Amino acid sequence: MSEFAFTMTVMGIALFTLLNSAAVAVYAERRIAAFIQNRVGPNRVGPFGLLQPIADVVKLLLKEDVTPMHGNKALHTMAPMIPVFTALITIAVVPFGAQLYIVDINVAALYLLAVTSLGVYGVTLAGWSSNSKFSLLGGLRAAAQMLSYELPMGMSVASVILIAGSLRMTEVVASQEHIWNVFINPIGAIIFIVCAFAEANRTPFDLVEAEQELVGGFHTEYSGMKFGMFFLAEYMHVMIGSLLISTFFFGGYHLPFAGYWFDRTMFSDEIMMLIDVSVVLAKTLFFAFVFIWVRWTIPRFKFNQLMNLGWNKLLPLSILNFMAIAIILYFF
Repeated sequence: MSEFAFTMTVMGIALFTLLNSAAVAVYAERRIAAFIQNRVGPNRVGPFGLLQPIADVVKLLLKEDVTPMHGNKALHTMAPMIPVFTALITIAVVPFGAQLYIVDINVAALYLLAVTSLGVYGVTLAGWSSNSKFSLLGGLRAAAQMLSYELPMGMSVASVILIAGSLRMTEVVASQEHIWNVFINPIGAIIFIVCAFAEANRTPFDLVEAEQELVGGFHTEYSGMKFGMFFLAEYMHVMIGSLLISTFFFGGYHLPFAGYWFDRTMFSDEIMMLIDVSVVLAKTLFFAFVFIWVRWTIPRFKFNQLMNLGWNKLLPLSILNFMAIAIILYFF
């Protein structure tokens, strides 16, 4: 297989998996929420309720698509596409194995930070274009929240880049062959995980929607597949966040302390690709479970608490952590 054909195959499989992971995450969320709350969960549509996500999609397709009369129709239509698009292009630089990635550019970490910051435009434009007070408040909250937590997230990624000595994602993962970054840089890992929750607008950081206060937040005026695209984007960002957590801090495709006991030369390239993908998938699914677990365990913050945590706690801590790692690497 030529290099181009191999790249196209990897990209096709990655996009197909990411798009379908949202349906799996929706089903998993309902099942796990039911277990935590001692309920049954979906069990009517298909065996064990497995066809429930398909039924949800059919319902959204059949719903009437409503656009506010006095809203901005073009932006109202375009806004749901932006979060989905940003989620899809994020995986371009994430390595799924030693030789298994779509592209390997020398500014991959910067690319990830740039792309993940674009999702705020979709949410903000959705709130503004709806010409609704509730939607606008949700959009403004989204802008404030996402911008606030991008800064400590960027600093935590910068501390990882210092340790790896490269902006390439392949080298960031390769540097964790002997010991994962979560053991070297635990503060950075905690900050990144908290910020990933905030960037995905998940509980306890779901102030953007806040059903009790803002009806539905930025997507109050959305219905049909436009609402479905926001719904899809939320779960895609959960999966992307889980993938990035495992890539930056939990070794990516490396098993724990693999450099000390696991000899990759013992296996053929095909077997190693299968092992690498399985390891990445297992870590991603675990952190997706953590996202769901936290949602049904921890109550929502108040907005002033959310802002205080981002600016007064996480940002100074991330800067201090970055400086400490830089000093240690320089002298020792």
